[in-house]
Amino acid sequence: MEKFANALEMVTELQPDIPVFAARPHAAGRAARWFIDNFPGEVAYAYKANSSPFVVGALFGAGITQFDVASVVELEDAATIPGVRLHFMHPVKARHAIRKAYFDYDIKCFALDTEDELQKIVEETDGAKDLELFVRIAVPAKNSRIPLEHKFGISGQAAQRLLVKARQVADELGITFHVGSQTTTPDAYVLAFEEVKKLIVKAGVVVDAIDVGGGFPSRYSDSIPARLSDFVEVIKSAMDKLPVTEHCRLICEPGRALVAEAESLIVKVDLRKGNNLYINDGGYGALYDAAVLDFVFPVRLIRDGLDPSEPLVPFELWGPTCDSIDRMKGPFMLPASVREGDYIEVGNVGAYGRALSTRFNGFGEYRDVILQDEPMFSIYAEERTPVARNA
Repeated sequence: MEKFANALEMVTELQPDIPVFAARPHAAGRAARWFIDNFPGEVAYAYKANSSPFVVGALFGAGITQFDVASVVELEDAATIPGVRLHFMHPVKARHAIRKAYFDYDIKCFALDTEDELQKIVEETDGAKDLELFVRIAVPAKNSRIPLEHKFGISGQAAQRLLVKARQVADELGITFHVGSQTTTPDAYVLAFEEVKKLIVKAGVVVDAIDVGGGFPSRYSDSIPARLSDFVEVIKSAMDKLPVTEHCRLICEPGRALVAEAESLIVKVDLRKGNNLYINDGGYGALYDAAVLDFVFPVRLIRDGLDPSEPLVPFELWGPTCDSIDRMKGPFMLPASVREGDYIEVGNVGAYGRALSTRFNGFGEYRDVILQDEPMFSIYAEERTPVARNA
């Protein structure tokens, strides 16, 4: 894999005509070490966020050995990594996927949010006695960019009944939830833990594990979230107040927070129309979040001899496809002199950018390189002294 000091060195040497994924494995490693050192429990990577071997390898090398997978393809891919422990945390799974996971890959850990799914798991594992079952509960979304409580999660008396039934067949019973992707304030976890506490008391069951899911944020041009250490402090405090034993496991499943900083995208300007830039990747590619969810990724012009005092002006970006919805409205702040043939680095696309890219209109081909400089934004640069872990 070709390595370069920075994006300018790369475009100067390669002059790429297709978009380039620029990996920064050291950024993924730093994020992994922060979570391992600071989160008072186990850290499992949400594999869906980015399955690039450069990124996953950096996470594994830094000590992440647990992975949350959601499909047979993901579990087969992740299972090639030696010594990993896989959690099948999609609440709705095909029967063949459950059976394959349990019998072919020795996966014991499954999430569910209905009695029907519980019955499927019991049947397809032939009534296994060593299951780790996590009941996915619905919790309020607060200050999250992508709320997730509408599709999955159970609540109220139905949740109480499901916890009791799962307890009867589970070797280990857990509760899991998701506060929503890119949650910018930790009070979302306060609300979630309040729901967890009420359900444990009303169901009257012994809970062996709490999985707080993902939701931990990254830094973007239009999003300055609370410190990750603030999230950890809130989770630790809430966990201490739950009616569980001291041996109850605490697990998190970060995706975005681990890998957003680990990749950027280098695109080429094909045309400029006023303050509209037509580039060679877009909403059907790695910039899905910018086109569909209005994320404003950090950007910078890559040009030798660029005047640092040149004023920045707002631009809209348009992708290469013939579809008019292939638009990233931004605003993306770039030097006023940007023109056809220039290269732009779009930063912090490591979470979901690669995973969501398609081959629509024949586009979607990328080159891969490694950059050795720092990401444009880093949420870890502002972190305080590590939070003390539980003994």
